[in-house]
Amino acid sequence: MKRVVITGAGTINALGHDVPTTLAAMRDGVCGIGPLALRDVERLSIQIGGQVRDFEAEGRYNRQQMSLYDRFTQFTLAAANEAIAQSGLSFSGALSARSGVVLGTAGGGVSTWDDNYRSVYEDGKNRVHPFVVPKLMNNAAASHVSMEHNLKGPSFTVSTACASSNHAMAQAFMMVRSGLAPVMITGGSESMLCFGGVKAWEGLRVMSRDACRPFSANRNGMVQGEGAGVFVFEEYDAAKKRGADILCEVVGFAMSSDAADIVMPSKNGAARAMAGALSDAGLNRDEVGYINAHGTGTAANDKTECAAVADVFGPHADKLMISSTKSMHGHLIGGTGAVELLACIMAVRDGVIAPTIGYQEPDPECALDVVPNEARDADVTVALSNAFAFGGMNAVLALRKV
Repeated sequence: MKRVVITGAGTINALGHDVPTTLAAMRDGVCGIGPLALRDVERLSIQIGGQVRDFEAEGRYNRQQMSLYDRFTQFTLAAANEAIAQSGLSFSGALSARSGVVLGTAGGGVSTWDDNYRSVYEDGKNRVHPFVVPKLMNNAAASHVSMEHNLKGPSFTVSTACASSNHAMAQAFMMVRSGLAPVMITGGSESMLCFGGVKAWEGLRVMSRDACRPFSANRNGMVQGEGAGVFVFEEYDAAKKRGADILCEVVGFAMSSDAADIVMPSKNGAARAMAGALSDAGLNRDEVGYINAHGTGTAANDKTECAAVADVFGPHADKLMISSTKSMHGHLIGGTGAVELLACIMAVRDGVIAPTIGYQEPDPECALDVVPNEARDADVTVALSNAFAFGGMNAVLALRKV
């Protein structure tokens, strides 16, 4: 089994259009959530989100590309370009033939669906663009990354709702660790902040009208976000040999299914995923210093996740730092685990713990150190990234300082 390291990272989200800007915003506790700017927003009950601002797709992509790239694909390509550039890798020959892409998304081309439903049902048109299907398909982003960077190995998309990115990164990790692929480009993206996407989430009645306040007693729901996070997973020996800048090591993962309810989370399912990640990595629970929580800001998630952490870590739970960066960038649904992995990298590489902003009132059912409102300097060797999705799909990744 080979060691797996991260040698490149890229992102675009409500906090920034690249990794340095995003990490600076996380350190400063910046809130990227604000009023939505989209068509028919006045018809929505929920009018806030973690929207990517000032992203000029027309300046990045030509007309032919724009006919093929939904907004979630545009975000993915921007993040992938940043990650691969940082890694210093160029894919040709045997490296190209064996390296691939695994990305996560819950909805794929939601904006394309929305636009074309309007065109047919509201505007009465009888024809749509011939590239609508390749534009909206969930694997579009993975396919375009593979084509742009000459990645000819295993490439596919994972869709497990809000755990999609973590499941995708777990698959990429397994492929590199087993020797199936020397390098995998992985992460996830989402762009559901269009009228239909927000309206669908409104129906669940789990959305906040004003802010995302994970773990705070006065929290009142989640807030949607959008964007992408993409990483380069690489064999440690190869990265070391070529003198790559290693951001951290991926040391373990686990996946579990609640097998219980389509929307209500399970403490046992979450606990089994966290315990499984520790076991897979060969870690003791007291080695973990930070957990980036799923932390949606809903009562059901927050109290269940805190109970699961307490069960897995026992007395060490009181010494853990656990925060939810969704309070800053919103819930990126299928892309959320990828952007949140950046907070784990920052913890183990830079010794900075991203805060849970918007925290106002202690909740006895969330009585952990949630790093309220301000970032914290801390020496962290191991961090976990949690993702728990509708359908009872759970995935947890473990990172370690190199």
